[in-house]
Amino acid sequence: MPIVKTKDGVEIFYKDWGTGQPIVFSHGWPLSADDWDAQLLFFLNKGYRVVAHDRRGHGRSTQVADGHDMDHYADDLAAVVAHLDLKDAIHIGHSTGGGEVVHYIARHGESRVSKAAIISAVPPLMVQTPANPNGLPKKVFDDFQVALAANRSQFYRDVASGPFYNYNKTGKPAEATIANWWRQSMMGGAKAHYDGIVAFSQTDFTDDLKKITVPVLVMHSEDDQIVPYVAAGPLSAKLLKNSTFKSYKGFPHGMPTTEAETINADLLAFLNS
Repeated sequence: MPIVKTKDGVEIFYKDWGTGQPIVFSHGWPLSADDWDAQLLFFLNKGYRVVAHDRRGHGRSTQVADGHDMDHYADDLAAVVAHLDLKDAIHIGHSTGGGEVVHYIARHGESRVSKAAIISAVPPLMVQTPANPNGLPKKVFDDFQVALAANRSQFYRDVASGPFYNYNKTGKPAEATIANWWRQSMMGGAKAHYDGIVAFSQTDFTDDLKKITVPVLVMHSEDDQIVPYVAAGPLSAKLLKNSTFKSYKGFPHGMPTTEAETINADLLAFLNS
């Protein structure tokens, strides 16, 4: 398998297809690079080089016990970029991956980056604080950890069949989509996923967003049940120096999968702008 070994000995699995300008995809919690299938094939066929990795502890990467925080996530992404010597890269992140992309650019600089896009992303901060009153109460995330520890398989099934794709609202669940979400999640490690809940919910990306100068497309649905719109997309767009904001109605958190045709077209338009 194609892997890159990080400074602390973690093996990160990645996919690297095609030639041309590279697009690097960072997936959401608790999934894998496979969650980008619809985007990888679309942009590969548009002449781009597409790269996607499994975050440490996720998918086919090492199920290490520690390092499940945004600093390590960003450094692991940097290791993949350096290993493949990617230049003029476009970084696209979904959910937790959006936080990873933002932190990577702020932490490692823009010398290898041309543009970025964050979709249904966790920045600037998910958890509720006095300065972030519209965030979700910490108890929500504490309860996620309790449910994961008690029965990870059932918890993942419940998330995929309910709020992640808004199937609890539409009443039209797609069994194959639910099964694929569950499959990806169960490939990863319980410890990585448990710790990852803290990483995606309690990391404050405000300063990171302010540092970024490359063009960034921010995409968020007003009907996102996982990362509340009011505390996420619009705020990130305001903090970024060079942002384009695109909002959606009726789309779920997992819109790159269920609304791939629209999301891919909007991403392509941004890349060509």
